[in-house]
Amino acid sequence: MTQAPLRIASYNMRKAMGTDRKRDPARILRVIQTLAADIVVLQEADMRLGPRPSALPMDQVTAQTGLIAVPVPSEVSIGWHGNALLVRRGIDIVSGEALDLPTIEPRGAACGEIVVEGHSLRVIGTHLDLSGLRRRDQIRSLLGFCNACDRNLPTVIMGDFNQWGRQTGAMREFAQGWHIVTPGRSYPSRQPVATLDRIVASTHWNVVSSDVHHTALSTVASDHLPVKAVLSLIKK
Repeated sequence: MTQAPLRIASYNMRKAMGTDRKRDPARILRVIQTLAADIVVLQEADMRLGPRPSALPMDQVTAQTGLIAVPVPSEVSIGWHGNALLVRRGIDIVSGEALDLPTIEPRGAACGEIVVEGHSLRVIGTHLDLSGLRRRDQIRSLLGFCNACDRNLPTVIMGDFNQWGRQTGAMREFAQGWHIVTPGRSYPSRQPVATLDRIVASTHWNVVSSDVHHTALSTVASDHLPVKAVLSLIKK
């Protein structure tokens, strides 16, 4: 038996810089709104230099998308190392946590514990390294974090994995206990050839469907297309 479906999405928004070389946060917010998702994780949601301020107007995110940012330890951005978690109104946010990942350049992940229709869930958004060796270490770090938690929560890990092969390289770290969902080619947005954006779900979930959100707007808003999936929680 499964619970009501959960609509999730992941989007590398490239600091709101479109393929037309225009920085347009309002355009990114429109894309997020059209996803009609319960949970959206973002990559490159803040600027690269200085205090890394948010690339999206923090006071407009909820007003324009209906989604609420899971708090992370930043006063100037909705994200942590560019990773942000947004959830629809009605989802209870229990906690938000920043995770450091092993690498030379700054990388991280944002983790949120939420409650949906009485069920406690864990959502992690991340953006992995360009190096395959470091990607492997980063996935191991994420899995180590999940395994060290004292509760076996249904978990979804989403983001830009920077991995071309569907189940090769660093993705092999997700062995038994995980579903690797590759919705399709998402990069570059104008003529996508690479499946860099992924969704990985624990076996608490049934994967109902997945897709790439390919529209005229998403094609120009960022160099990545959003990916999305519908999951149902399996009742044991």
